[in-house]
Amino acid sequence: MSYVLGLKCRECGEKYPQKGVHVCEVCFGPLEVQYDYAAMRGKVTRESIESKPRNLWRYRDLLPINGEPKAGLSSGWTPLRRAHNLEKVLGVKELYIKDDSANYPTWSYKERVVSVAITKAIELGYDTVGCASTGNLANSVAAHAAVAGLKAFVMIPHDLEQGKVLGSLIFGPTMVRIEGNYDDVNRLCSEIADKYKWAIVNVNLRPFYTEGAKTFGFEVAEQLGWRLPKHTVCPTAGGTILPKIYKAYQEFIDLGLVADNAPKIYSAQAAGCNPVVEAIRAGHDLIKPQKPKTIAKSIAIGNPADGFYVVQAVKQSGGWGEDATDAEIVDAIKLLARTEGTWTEPAGGTTLAATIKLINSGRIPRDESICVCITGNGLKTVEVVVDQLEPPTSIPPKLDAFDALMATYQAQQAKTPAKVPAGV
Repeated sequence: MSYVLGLKCRECGEKYPQKGVHVCEVCFGPLEVQYDYAAMRGKVTRESIESKPRNLWRYRDLLPINGEPKAGLSSGWTPLRRAHNLEKVLGVKELYIKDDSANYPTWSYKERVVSVAITKAIELGYDTVGCASTGNLANSVAAHAAVAGLKAFVMIPHDLEQGKVLGSLIFGPTMVRIEGNYDDVNRLCSEIADKYKWAIVNVNLRPFYTEGAKTFGFEVAEQLGWRLPKHTVCPTAGGTILPKIYKAYQEFIDLGLVADNAPKIYSAQAAGCNPVVEAIRAGHDLIKPQKPKTIAKSIAIGNPADGFYVVQAVKQSGGWGEDATDAEIVDAIKLLARTEGTWTEPAGGTTLAATIKLINSGRIPRDESICVCITGNGLKTVEVVVDQLEPPTSIPPKLDAFDALMATYQAQQAKTPAKVPAGV
């Protein structure tokens, strides 16, 4: 059954039916899905969730669809790994990596929001879907639309990484490069949604789309044995995922599925595009837009749609915001790869770099549980590290040549101190 009551304005409380609208007609505030939590109590249980398939739809009762899922049947339930090697390097007691770089089919957390949005688009009768994207969302919309048999239009900034461009085109959407940054693309998509009456997943379907991000938080709690990490560090782009992870934690607490340990949540941004972190540091609620300049293109959104709600969630939880330079981002990408065997895109490098700073500043205690959110795969952004890695050595196919190479290698190892990331 569905526990969805409809949509409600987050500012004035005006109520709306379930339809493709995201802005209140009374006060122009954003709309959010409203649920009947009273009806859930006693029916949505650990057992009812555990009985369902291991994909994001095991949390279907807490998601805004009325019928059966139409997309994402193999998405979600990504690894939550104890990062023992990274714990030793950073000097912390309990550190986990929630790894959506392994999220099928396009290897990012966007599978979660798109699965819900595509399902809702079909329910509402749309035959065309689209998005404004910095790459990962375009990949996911294109892939899920292909499976669902929907027409897809994906709009991207003109300078995206080649891996993310090809990662959409292979699925056959209509892709349009916009001469500008993400904020320019997003403004245009708002006009497109209004004129063409398409389901632009992160515009007119945004209230439903954003709810899919809760499944990231639901999985963290369940995979930790029905408990919450004390500290969760999350990248911030448009501001979708962080408030929804926090909402997921609160929903599980309210339904009695986990104990309330007062979980704190932290926003991570690149120093070259950090409007939310700047607002948190200054104690402001309003976000001052910026012009992005960073290698972390997937989170380079200078005017985040839900930035205000990121600030609110961070404040309510007692968390904080931290940023990282491009050099620190690359160092963190390499550190995660060589300690935990995970190659993340710059958004994940940003999150780990910010986590290191939060630990070193004492804002995150070293003896409490920490979850680092990895939201995308490094295979899509090879440009970021291609000039930062030592090229392989070439030798003839002779054993004496390899012996000489080993002698050089062993001499270098004897002289090289153990590698420790900057700031640790």
